[in-house]
Amino acid sequence: MHFPAQTLSIAVLLALPAAVRAVFKDEVGHIDYHHELLGVPQRETTFFHRPRPQDKASLLYTLSDLGVLGAVNPGNGAIVWRHLLNGNITEGGGHLRAGEDETWLASALGSSVHTWDAITGRNVWTLDFDGVVKDLEIMEMTEDNHKDVLALHEEDGTTVARRIHGTEGRVVWEYREVNGDVPLQVSTNLEKVFVVTLHGSLLSYSLKVIVLDTPTGRKLDEIIIGTKGEVQKPEDVMFVGANSAAPVVAWTDNTLTKLRVNVLGSKNRQEFPLVDGTVSVEIHAPHTIPSSPHFLVHTRTNKASKADVFHVDLKSNAITKAYDLPLLEGGSAFSTSSSGSNVYFTRVTADEVIVTSSASHGILGRWPLKSGTQTPIAVHGVSEVIKKAEDNYAVRSAIVTDADDWTQIVNGDVAWTRPEGLSGAVAATWAEIPESEDLARTLEAEAHTDPWSAFVHRVTRHIDELQYLPAYLLTVPARLTASILGSETSILPSSDKLSRDSFGFNKLVVLATKRGKLYGLDAGNHGRIVWSKSANETPGTKPWNVVAIYADDAKGTVTVRGADGEFIIVKSDTGKTVESIPSGLFPPVESAVVVDSNAGPWLLPIGKGGKVPEMQGPWAPKQTVVTRTEDGGIRGVKFESKGEQAVEIPTWTFNPPAGQKIVEVASRPKHDPIASIGRVLGDRTVKYKYLNPNTLVVAAIDDQANALSVYLLDTVSGQILTSSTYEGVDPGKDITCAVAENWFVCSFYGQYKLRDSQSQNLKGYQVVVSDLYESDAPNDRGPLGDAANFSSLDPVDRPTGPYLPSVVSKTFVLSGPVTCLTVTQTRQGITSRQLLAYMPAAHGIVGIPRLVLEPRRPVGRDPTPAEMEEGLSRYAPAIELDPRLYVTHRREVLGIRDILASPAVLESTSLVLAYGVDVFGTRVTPSLAFDILGKGFNKLALVGTVVALVAGVGVLRPMVRKKQIDARWKA
Repeated sequence: MHFPAQTLSIAVLLALPAAVRAVFKDEVGHIDYHHELLGVPQRETTFFHRPRPQDKASLLYTLSDLGVLGAVNPGNGAIVWRHLLNGNITEGGGHLRAGEDETWLASALGSSVHTWDAITGRNVWTLDFDGVVKDLEIMEMTEDNHKDVLALHEEDGTTVARRIHGTEGRVVWEYREVNGDVPLQVSTNLEKVFVVTLHGSLLSYSLKVIVLDTPTGRKLDEIIIGTKGEVQKPEDVMFVGANSAAPVVAWTDNTLTKLRVNVLGSKNRQEFPLVDGTVSVEIHAPHTIPSSPHFLVHTRTNKASKADVFHVDLKSNAITKAYDLPLLEGGSAFSTSSSGSNVYFTRVTADEVIVTSSASHGILGRWPLKSGTQTPIAVHGVSEVIKKAEDNYAVRSAIVTDADDWTQIVNGDVAWTRPEGLSGAVAATWAEIPESEDLARTLEAEAHTDPWSAFVHRVTRHIDELQYLPAYLLTVPARLTASILGSETSILPSSDKLSRDSFGFNKLVVLATKRGKLYGLDAGNHGRIVWSKSANETPGTKPWNVVAIYADDAKGTVTVRGADGEFIIVKSDTGKTVESIPSGLFPPVESAVVVDSNAGPWLLPIGKGGKVPEMQGPWAPKQTVVTRTEDGGIRGVKFESKGEQAVEIPTWTFNPPAGQKIVEVASRPKHDPIASIGRVLGDRTVKYKYLNPNTLVVAAIDDQANALSVYLLDTVSGQILTSSTYEGVDPGKDITCAVAENWFVCSFYGQYKLRDSQSQNLKGYQVVVSDLYESDAPNDRGPLGDAANFSSLDPVDRPTGPYLPSVVSKTFVLSGPVTCLTVTQTRQGITSRQLLAYMPAAHGIVGIPRLVLEPRRPVGRDPTPAEMEEGLSRYAPAIELDPRLYVTHRREVLGIRDILASPAVLESTSLVLAYGVDVFGTRVTPSLAFDILGKGFNKLALVGTVVALVAGVGVLRPMVRKKQIDARWKA
């Protein structure tokens, strides 16, 4: 590819007047909504910490199961700062630690170790290593009176422990041991560093502790704890303490009947019996050096939970049970906090919050839990206990509930709740708010009767509906006031009930998350969560691999299909389950597609290798179904009804050339209306668009040649309509495509050359736009002429080939990476299109006007007057993604997985939803809001002017009439 070496021309800037108004200032928070999320906090990576040692205020820090590191203000639950550490949604794990009285945090995820400023979230230093970080700890006491970081890595069978300077980010020492052991955790006390590993083979391990010298990392001792076979898997090791005067390691037997505990550095272990029916065990202990060497063992059964508190003798390393907390029905969450040498244990149940001291079983504080209508069931949490007076304590606990919500409870009162379960969405769909079932049945009955009966039935129905007139009249003042003041009726206090609006803004959004939960959001009421439920009726693998989601607006249902063959059908407005099938009853599903049949539209599952399940004749798809093949190609399949069954008939197969693999497939959206079949040029001639609804864009990458090939296929015949190849493409970067109307677009990271400097090769993020026309010449319909219909299977211009379109393409270089390409949708397709894309580096969604991506822009010259009349400007390859193009304006939207567009009733407006870690929704108007008054329109002044004119006419009319009468008498 060759581009002229020039910057973005002034003409392009002049072509962006509408785009720079992506969001008006007074529209922020009015037309959009943003669920700013972190993910569900993990037990080991969530804590309270004072970022300024001289202040008493704490922040709440967490590294979530999605790999998002963030700080939350405990006062109101607002996010102070956050970072997506790896750029992609993870499956949990990671490590987060904070040193006592330090202003920085240490985190690790994957192979990297980071430190962050605790107040601003600014990255202090980052180190990348080979292998995977297995544990991370803070050395609270060092010889230089500063705190360092201990990192434990597993590198191809090698256990590697490193001490890293806390403020400088350099490796102080490194210890390696090639032994085939499984590294678990690293710990430290006042004098030594302990590396805990699993020694032995699978299902027959013993614990091994390697003792290292703190200043040099030299190996001092090696201790084997217990006998071989006591530990069968890493999950059996419940806890390894650190930064304590007497850190302990605890593990259970395979039957969960005994708990074994060892004080690190000693060779003896002690056993303690567990409650009958134990299903899980958690250990809670302080992580500060001055704290008393006490720890709590939390034991859960299927219906209850209890806790036992143990003390460690520093001289003899003996462990004794101090007291126990009673077995209570239901779930409980325990947490530890410390102040000096005092250690406090907080218990949160469904009814109350209890604080006890580690020294004795006496209750220091008890508060009834005031949670309102819904009672949260705590799964785990963290707490902060403050001693106000001799016998007066206060506690705040941030708990994760069984609904995946993050809730803070202050002295028994719920302070705030964050719906973190909404994060990690993997599939979503738009759904219309269902009409009343009675009304739907009535309208259906009227449609299937004779005209006179239908007319009488409708008149009768309207008379019956007069009973609702008084209630409607009561809402008129509020509607009128909201209309004059420019507010929306959907935000009135009585708007919790779902209802459609005349503009088509009120729609439902149904999301499925990786944790197996479903959510229903009201897009017309700032993304309010209408309902949520767990899809445990269709248990599958975790994380939940959703292959497709489909909303049937006629029935008011949403179908969600999983990769293990499971599916669930729920009501879109309430979440009530209509039907569900668990995994294992049907074969695995690779994908699913919505098809039309005589029985109506439905979601057709596609099995492994493109295998389509058997189906009855009425459910046979009417159109060609395109599936993947086992050898990496795609194929087209037709279905014919024979008897009661539908027979599959393969029609074509497409296999990319040798060495290429398909990385992206894009098709036209289901709703893609065409407002005009041609484009009027400046000289009043017309270029007719190639409008084939049966097209598919296929992108295939050659890893060896670093070449990307883009094919446009006819899905009926399987013929290649056009193809292009781009060299120097990085296969490791995102490649994404989108199709709409008569054009398609693909983005990738590749190499290009400058026209003025052929020897200079540059790399950048590129977007290629291709327009399809029926002919190269204006006013020419090509070989089809004025034919009303054509067949992809019948050749037109050549005996052995299909009718091929005329293609015009241009390549543009973007200022940053883009993914999740989507084209806006409007009701009739009259409004100009806008290309929506997510910018992962800027954490924003950009809307690029279609006019900027026009491939007919003249190259190397200024546009003629006729071309300027079309809106064309001189071609300039560089497109600066100006912040004014962002539909997210200043909002930072993290980890977007996909962007969905849906038409509103207003032709000017397209509804947009982006989901992933965050959930963001807005309304965009690519051609501005030409069919609705803006919020800034002064309706009050208009009404006042009309009233003043009416009053003026009323006052002046008798005066004029009197003057006219007097004039006649004088005449």
